[in-house]
Amino acid sequence: MRVIGLMSGTSYDAIDAAAADLTLDGDRLVLTPLGLITRGYDEGLRAALGAALPPAATTLAEVCRLDTDIGRAFAAAAVEADRELCDGRAELVASHGQTVFHWVEGGRVHGTLQIGQPAWIAEATGLPVVSDFRPRDIAAGGQGAPLVSLVDRMWLRGRPGSPAALNLGGIANITAADGTAFDTGPANALVDAAVHEATGGRLSYDLDGELAAQGTVDEGLLTRLLDEPYYALPAPKTTGKELFHLPYLRTALKGYEALSTEDVVATLTRLTARTVADAIRSVGASEVIASGGGTANPVLMRFLRAELGEGLPLRTSGELGLPSAAKEAYAFAVLGFLTLHGLPGTVPASTGARHASVLGSITPGRRGTQWPRATEGARGPVRLVVNGHEAAGR
Repeated sequence: MRVIGLMSGTSYDAIDAAAADLTLDGDRLVLTPLGLITRGYDEGLRAALGAALPPAATTLAEVCRLDTDIGRAFAAAAVEADRELCDGRAELVASHGQTVFHWVEGGRVHGTLQIGQPAWIAEATGLPVVSDFRPRDIAAGGQGAPLVSLVDRMWLRGRPGSPAALNLGGIANITAADGTAFDTGPANALVDAAVHEATGGRLSYDLDGELAAQGTVDEGLLTRLLDEPYYALPAPKTTGKELFHLPYLRTALKGYEALSTEDVVATLTRLTARTVADAIRSVGASEVIASGGGTANPVLMRFLRAELGEGLPLRTSGELGLPSAAKEAYAFAVLGFLTLHGLPGTVPASTGARHASVLGSITPGRRGTQWPRATEGARGPVRLVVNGHEAAGR
């Protein structure tokens, strides 16, 4: 089945559309990557989205407008991906949508909201769309994240030792070999906020780590930032920009106004490396396979290697066949495929749910509601093979 996976992360800067051929082969799911296109939100939509996100107040009218406009933007990306990557032969779209709120209280997730109305995607492409992946896991008592943990476990199964998958988006998350998975804290979220604030919106992130490379880590500020209670919470746990946002950063920087932008960015980059490394050590990982936008920041990767130490290798997912920038979009393509086949898309050990669940909602395409179904009791694939290249190298 030819599937397009659509993803926009917590940095809300662009929509990734990755296409793949997916084939069930016994207990294996074979993924053949067909490519990735990335399309940025137009400036007006990105500004409107940023203005509506917590801790800002918004209205239902604005949520409705954003749901529609983001749905249209996702639809345009899907149409382009079908034409450019699939020769017009895509059969399914899996859309993560845009997370705008993750409702966490007392260590428990009560709800989540991803917008980007899938009807626009189905109408534009004519294809069925799987969307709204997270709420079913939350209804089953889970955190609703990290959902890519199932894909990570299948992909790294059989690799020597105890590999851990790491995603460095706005928020960082890890999946360990034993199924433990959680958000470690900010990856790029606080760095992006600092850069945007310091440049008056001229820059939205630290391109190639240039600012961090010119700065010096302030140990006092780093110690203050590390006192955040979230880091000490047990897994499973999730977080987002509901916590790690610009007002949070402004509060943390009180008393440190004399620090240069470069020093602040260097310190925040070290914070990401330190908290990620602490989390990875806590799960006993023997190697780390990283993906996401943060892997393009050489300073972050250098800091992370230093924090992990020489005995804990750090690689990127691209070395194992899944391009780092596309990995999450491919993961949601896999989750959409599983949903369409009636197969579970979660790992209870990862999200804390009572049981595994078939995820999401299905918006029919032009051909109605005819789709494959798994036989009763089917468990689904246990291994993911990328283009015949298994993570274990066999």
